[in-house]
Amino acid sequence: MSPPSHGAEGASSPSQRAEAVLARVRAVPEGYVRTYGDVSPGAPRFAGTVLFECDDPEVPWHRIVRADGSLAKGTRQRRLLWAEGVPFRGEQVDMGVARLPLEAAD
Repeated sequence: MSPPSHGAEGASSPSQRAEAVLARVRAVPEGYVRTYGDVSPGAPRFAGTVLFECDDPEVPWHRIVRADGSLAKGTRQRRLLWAEGVPFRGEQVDMGVARLPLEAAD
């Protein structure tokens, strides 16, 4: 994966930041979700960029959703989450049930 070359400046390089995001994504267990902001605090769009550019089939990208439970990848993402037992309320993930508590995956 080629890490994104943009984003907020900080002490870590874009590559280190991208790897930290991917580590948080990999830590989300089957049946749960986290938000873009959960895996990239303060920079949820950076998480989206990292996942968009990631072509590793072992990264469970589908477990990362918007803060309101809506899905960035629509039907494909919904199908994968549904197969893992993630509950929905209408078109959105039921975040009160499915969102992994922050301390559980860190």
